[in-house]
Amino acid sequence: MNGRIHSFETFGTADGPGIRFVVFLQGCNFRCIYCHNPDTWPLSAGSEYSAEEIAEMAARYKPYFDASCGGITVSGGEPLLQIKFVTALFKLCRDRGIHTCLDTNASAVRSEDLDELMEYTDLVLLDIKHIEPDMHKNITAAVNQTVLSFAKYLNDIGKPFHIRSVVVPGLTDSPAYITALKNFCSGFSTVEKIELLPFHKLGEYKWKELGIPYTLGDVLPPSNEKMEVLNKILNS
Repeated sequence: MNGRIHSFETFGTADGPGIRFVVFLQGCNFRCIYCHNPDTWPLSAGSEYSAEEIAEMAARYKPYFDASCGGITVSGGEPLLQIKFVTALFKLCRDRGIHTCLDTNASAVRSEDLDELMEYTDLVLLDIKHIEPDMHKNITAAVNQTVLSFAKYLNDIGKPFHIRSVVVPGLTDSPAYITALKNFCSGFSTVEKIELLPFHKLGEYKWKELGIPYTLGDVLPPSNEKMEVLNKILNS
């Protein structure tokens, strides 16, 4: 089973617990206006690897995984566009005693393929761009019904998951929005963590290289003080 891969990170610490081998898959069906990797969007780009090759690459770092409660994280792009490949990879990692984590925009509907993948997934990082449908579509050019339903699905099957949301000034940085996000998450018993990620423009140069208009050029990242206020609301 082969997959299209954008890149790897060998000692990741921001995509799940512990030290992680992060696999960024090629292809995404969202067009987030703050995306820092727009070069991952085309599914036909990237390089081809087999699930066995990547499992062997990850296994080299198992001593670090074991010492830090880490493992492998498959991100994107959007991993669920290559769901059979991710399932094959996670099966091989499970055989090697490697913790598996899926970082997804959750745009897939429930299916036999998704149920099978969840059997071999230890943790899900669920990216919620916006819980209000119109704002979600403005940010991603996609609807969010499947995203919100995916959270319920994870809770229903008892799958541990983290919710992550990017704080973008003018879009997702109001106390009212953070309160609404908190209230939405409060209905799920298997949510282990909610993370607010500050917007940044580290990938702006990629938009320019690809000739894609970048509409957030004048937007500054949220201040540390702003993030503290929002996190206090979230954790109150």
